[in-house]
Amino acid sequence: MIEAAVALGPALAVGSFLNVVVARVPERRSLGGRSGCPGCSAPIAWYDNIPVVSYLLLFGRCRSCGERISPLYPAVEILTTILVSAAFWRFGFSSYGALAAAFSAVLVALAAIDFTHRIVPNRIVVPAAGVALVAHTLMDPSAEWAIAAFGAAGFFLAAALLYPGGLGMGDVKLALLLGAVLGRAVTLAIMVGLIVALIPSAVLVARHGSKARKMAIPLVPFLAAGALVALYTGSPLLRGYASLIG
Repeated sequence: MIEAAVALGPALAVGSFLNVVVARVPERRSLGGRSGCPGCSAPIAWYDNIPVVSYLLLFGRCRSCGERISPLYPAVEILTTILVSAAFWRFGFSSYGALAAAFSAVLVALAAIDFTHRIVPNRIVVPAAGVALVAHTLMDPSAEWAIAAFGAAGFFLAAALLYPGGLGMGDVKLALLLGAVLGRAVTLAIMVGLIVALIPSAVLVARHGSKARKMAIPLVPFLAAGALVALYTGSPLLRGYASLIG
């Protein structure tokens, strides 16, 4: 609990930075410089850029033009704060705690970008997968992380080639990241993510019938949710399953 409390402030700052990433990376803009209102482009003062607090004080509107600010901004900040703090609470101030926290932050950014732009930027997912694979292998020398990473990516690549309309290459690269961090628990992450994704798919089919086939849903948020389930419960669940079939 102490670790989570100490990480709270930095986690909020990370969440604020992730909003910059989510807004600028899809448009290939630099991450440097002051943030501005999406509507009037007026620079945002520091006192209007305090994570969560400023959004509430401004009632979710720009101080200059009054345009409504997307609730995705505070959502990213709050979710990042919860997940990063939870990572250090669960794994402590350790190398694995840092890996879990960074993994969680990357998942939030990728999920938000896929939700708003329907893309998985190479500028984020490819370096993240490479760093995670190297870091995890150094922390716990084993072929498991590489096997899981390339195995999960290979599974998604085969699915993307067989059904191009359902999966994209961004999902393949995300699977590489998931496997590098989760190891054998990546199977649980994928299973949970795909099962949860069936819920909005079923709703679309019920509402729109055959037209739903052309209404793509962002898959990354669901895979991210599955990855977080696997991160915190993967090992116990896999051990329990092995004991049942052993």
